[in-house]
Amino acid sequence: MLAVMATAGLYDDSGVWLYHVGLPAKSGVGGGIIAVAPGKFGIAAFSPPLDEAGNSVRAQKAIEMIVNRLGANLYISKPAK
Repeated sequence: MLAVMATAGLYDDSGVWLYHVGLPAKSGVGGGIIAVAPGKFGIAAFSPPLDEAGNSVRAQKAIEMIVNRLGANLYISKPAK
């Protein structure tokens, strides 16, 4: 399920989302988005309006900000201490 969410969960913007946010996610046409940090947490946000791809503009920003703040992007490498 997470693989499908990562590759197609946000329609045409799935690759851009995965590159910037780094978590598999699924959006709905009602304005909701759910993202998963495997083995750690799930996060959801809801807020219309939608962008051209059919994803909530505000929910994307909110989840991205929280993921960045928590350092939860799966694709960001962290330097060894």
